[in-house]
Amino acid sequence: MPAGAQVVPGGVHFRVWAPEHTRIDTVLTESRDVIPLAREADGYFFALIREARPGTLYKFRIDGGDSYPDPASHFQPEGPHKPSQVVDPHAFRWTDEAWPGLTLNGQVLYEMHVGTFTPEGTWQAAAEKLAFLRDTGITALEVMPVSEFPGEFGWGYDGVHPFAPTHLYGTPDDFRRFVDRAHALSIGVVLDVVYNHFGPDGNYFGQFSKHYFTDQHKTDWGAAINFDSAECQPVRDLIISNAAYWIRDFHLDGLRLDATQNIYDDSEDHIIAALTREARQAAGSRSIIVIAENEPQEVKLVRPVEDGGYGLDMLWNDDYHHSATVAMTGHNEAYYSDYLGTPQEFVSAMKYGYLYQGQWYRWQGKRRGTSSIGVPPAAFIVFTGNHDQIANSARGLRCSELTDPGTFRAMTALTLLGPATPMLFQGQEFAARSSFSYFADHAPELSRLVREGRVEFMSQFVTMATPEMSGCLPDPGDRKTFERSKLDWSDLEKNRPLYEMHRDLLRLRREDPVLRQQRPGAVDGAVISPQAFVLRYFGGKAGDRLMVVNLGVDLNLDPAPEPLLAPPDEEGWTVLWSSERPAYGGCGTAPIETEQNWWVPGRSTIVLREGPRPDHLPKHPMRQEEAK
Repeated sequence: MPAGAQVVPGGVHFRVWAPEHTRIDTVLTESRDVIPLAREADGYFFALIREARPGTLYKFRIDGGDSYPDPASHFQPEGPHKPSQVVDPHAFRWTDEAWPGLTLNGQVLYEMHVGTFTPEGTWQAAAEKLAFLRDTGITALEVMPVSEFPGEFGWGYDGVHPFAPTHLYGTPDDFRRFVDRAHALSIGVVLDVVYNHFGPDGNYFGQFSKHYFTDQHKTDWGAAINFDSAECQPVRDLIISNAAYWIRDFHLDGLRLDATQNIYDDSEDHIIAALTREARQAAGSRSIIVIAENEPQEVKLVRPVEDGGYGLDMLWNDDYHHSATVAMTGHNEAYYSDYLGTPQEFVSAMKYGYLYQGQWYRWQGKRRGTSSIGVPPAAFIVFTGNHDQIANSARGLRCSELTDPGTFRAMTALTLLGPATPMLFQGQEFAARSSFSYFADHAPELSRLVREGRVEFMSQFVTMATPEMSGCLPDPGDRKTFERSKLDWSDLEKNRPLYEMHRDLLRLRREDPVLRQQRPGAVDGAVISPQAFVLRYFGGKAGDRLMVVNLGVDLNLDPAPEPLLAPPDEEGWTVLWSSERPAYGGCGTAPIETEQNWWVPGRSTIVLREGPRPDHLPKHPMRQEEAK
């Protein structure tokens, strides 16, 4: 570790980078001892302090003046402004020696905000729900940022101590126990990390050196971290070591890099590639996955380094979300305006991942995306809700509340059974009715600015900018906004049919040899009506599967001149799964292939598999009624 407090034989080794200063002292809070640090030629200050031990509280005093927490602190037990605490990561006894880590294929992700996942909002309480998630079919958690941030609640993207898990959720060892328990249940844990900026409150990096930041680049949230300007190497070392730290000291199975388009680096060895390389090395024999959020959809992030890429594994696919939202809600304003939610969009998303791969994007007035040719399907993460998008529905409503039940079931099936990697947002598996809004606890003046900024951001949605909606936006700084965002676990029993549907779908995805394969080129699709389409999964010796999705009214496809509908030689189609099962709240599934050709119920997804070809096709019940 290039900086921070590290327990070593004989005491604790302290080191901090402060190149513009002449004197740095370590101030031990309890004993009030002041120990001067020796200066190195490269601007670091260090000392081995024998009086310090795990649990010791300390600050760094700069040039005999004010004292500040350690920028590389491993724990802030009283928050970001108070003393740092020495932590010994080797004192924890792990039991996950046999855990192999995560690979690209076969994952089902689950985005979690620890503070709202349970009423208690702690690692310990979240750990008690892990067996439930395992039984649901979740294979990996994507935990929203946990680095220490100011206030009593927040999303975590304004972290100011990148090495210190927030005290709000428990101790660092509570976090380790959570990961250890997840591994015992065969669930991986991926951490959302923020390397594009530090938060504005409790950010003391600038007190130690102005070179932590650069004005050569601008981010959407403030000063850019210095990865390529003068004196950047210690900053690069700090962030690279942070990526390795989470993997090594917390046994995490990967990282999700927030807003990578705002991680600026003109160096030959881009910081994203460098920290990914170091994270993999820190994992040793374990396999990890590194995920990027990237608004401009730059596929080079997951290209191999030898091909000019950064060597990551996965990308969030916003295109899929936007098309799904338009199809479910009927609204395509603001950043949804370049999507129509049409069958062709879903067919293309299943086959190619991103929809925009260099075409003109009206909303931004420029081209969007790059080619995904050669990128495996599993590298694209698809979802119908995440923390940002749910919060951007004004009242924080989830997709299950923004559409009708049939469309919700149909879209859920498409998302969970497609060849990409699916992700659920906490509570989605039982159609939670609790909202999830943007919340952040700041001092009054900063809280006012955040509130005004939120109103300005949401005004891009025409419907939300109307006077009648002005009072519907929750105040991010109001604790009630945070409390309303906590999951209500009683919804699990209230919505048991929808939970069973999610569990059945994930079991089908896991156990069916054709649906689980995620093989490039294994899926083709065709549009069969303005609101319906089919996807055919080619399974070789295991046979084919056919998914028929109808987001419109009942469809009688007659004639049916589409080769993908044709059953294999000497075989017919039989229903494997239907979103219209009464057990899920549906109205039942009548015969699909009939004497009157194909009948597809409205607002439904039907999955078919090969079966014996019947001697006679049935008449559709609707036609029988008409005959009477």
